[in-house]
Amino acid sequence: MSSLAPERVGLLRRLAKPLVDPAVFDFWLGHLNRTWTWERPLARVVERRAESSDAVTLVLKPNRHWRGFRPGQHLNIGAEIKGRLVTRSYSLTDVSRRDGRIAITVKRVAGGLLSNHLCEQVQVGDVLPLDQAYGEMCLPAKPQGDWLFLAAGSGITPLMGLTRSLVADGMPASLTLIYWAQTAEQLCFAKELQALADREPRFKLHLQLTQDPVAPASRIGVAPLEVLLGPLDQLGALQVLGCGPGGFVETARQLLRPHVQSFQAEAFSPAAPINVDNAHQVTVQLRRSGRSLTISSGDTLLSALEAQGLRPPSGCRMGICHSCVCTKHEGLAQNIDTGERDHEPNSALRLCVSRACSDISLDL
Repeated sequence: MSSLAPERVGLLRRLAKPLVDPAVFDFWLGHLNRTWTWERPLARVVERRAESSDAVTLVLKPNRHWRGFRPGQHLNIGAEIKGRLVTRSYSLTDVSRRDGRIAITVKRVAGGLLSNHLCEQVQVGDVLPLDQAYGEMCLPAKPQGDWLFLAAGSGITPLMGLTRSLVADGMPASLTLIYWAQTAEQLCFAKELQALADREPRFKLHLQLTQDPVAPASRIGVAPLEVLLGPLDQLGALQVLGCGPGGFVETARQLLRPHVQSFQAEAFSPAAPINVDNAHQVTVQLRRSGRSLTISSGDTLLSALEAQGLRPPSGCRMGICHSCVCTKHEGLAQNIDTGERDHEPNSALRLCVSRACSDISLDL
């Protein structure tokens, strides 16, 4: 079928679909090539390299069911650990325009099942399941003007993909990257970024090491930003993209959004959630499984369900990828990041950033 035109392949697949069990098809075809599937995206690990003292880059070759991505986007990727599939979200950091290879850079997280597995156990040749790319923190088709990227910790990963994209396109816009890390050993892509800064006159790089033994840098704030950028109230047409922990992103938003042309950011961990002073026990009815659970109203629904042994689909765990969205049939829920309350019946909610304020019924 690979020699047929794509439209004919699609027609044959549609005609055959009622006759094919994808799981059976994948099982038998997998004996010939583990990345051959009926419709499921998979990727083979073709290269791995240490990126810093606590991060590893995995270069992946997806099968033909993966539809590609735009720099700045994420994907959910998984691995079987202790008999169950664990899935998390990672930013795409690079793409080979020759053969479709992609890359993710994984920072080891203390106690993180998947991050430690990817950093320590996954080897070249392993095959991993993945989902289609998602995310809106991307550059326009023809970026122009002056751009500022703000990265803290592993927040560098989507911004590295965007930086590489600008370089590959001949630097059509001016770019300043400010990258905070604790130590030089924890910097990812440091040599490549420094080489780009030395070579590209439109690219300025500022590495901020907050635990440097000689001259520790300040965390994000008015004074350190003005030292690097000048007065904040004179930034004018600057376009800002940022990524880092929730507190970092929220601080950057408050300091810069009033003074710049545009501001967009993503947090890989929640900002300080709303205070829950009156946490109490609530009942969660799971309609499809027929189960009834008692949980604390102070916990997110995802963490509460997982504590009860359930494994609902999830990915980023910060409200971006929508993998954990399910229908709330009845009850009052609250977004822990924004404080917004939802009492509408049969509405969609994200389990990872929602808590139950009352007894609640979910389509699980």
